[in-house]
Amino acid sequence: MKVSEEFPSKHLKAADLQGKEVRLKIANVEREKLGDDNKLVVYFHRTERGFVLNKVNSYAIADAYGDDTDDWIGNDIILFPVRTDFKGKPVDAIRCRAPNAKDNRKKEDPISSGPARKPVASDDLDDSIPFAPEFR
Repeated sequence: MKVSEEFPSKHLKAADLQGKEVRLKIANVEREKLGDDNKLVVYFHRTERGFVLNKVNSYAIADAYGDDTDDWIGNDIILFPVRTDFKGKPVDAIRCRAPNAKDNRKKEDPISSGPARKPVASDDLDDSIPFAPEFR
């Protein structure tokens, strides 16, 4: 039995990423009361759990998609786990970034996109270009 399953959270935690980057599409952004503070929480299309934003993550998304959270909707972000300090102690956390060109490339089929076939000597023997007599 897992304690984390006994007390499910409404918000994403670093452990939820299982050590991997996760690409998600922003569905909406809400301001929610968490403890004594109001925080921005990003919700995504593929999960019901929200991502509570801190200043670092808020500015990372704003840098990519603009200062108005309405402009973030429909855009993708990549969540990834990090180890950081909180009040002098190392903790697991989530950071985010906008996808880059490498993230946007489709994964290539390793069979059809492998290295080009090396020419074989017999490939050059049947060309239609006649040689000049002085080169024979």
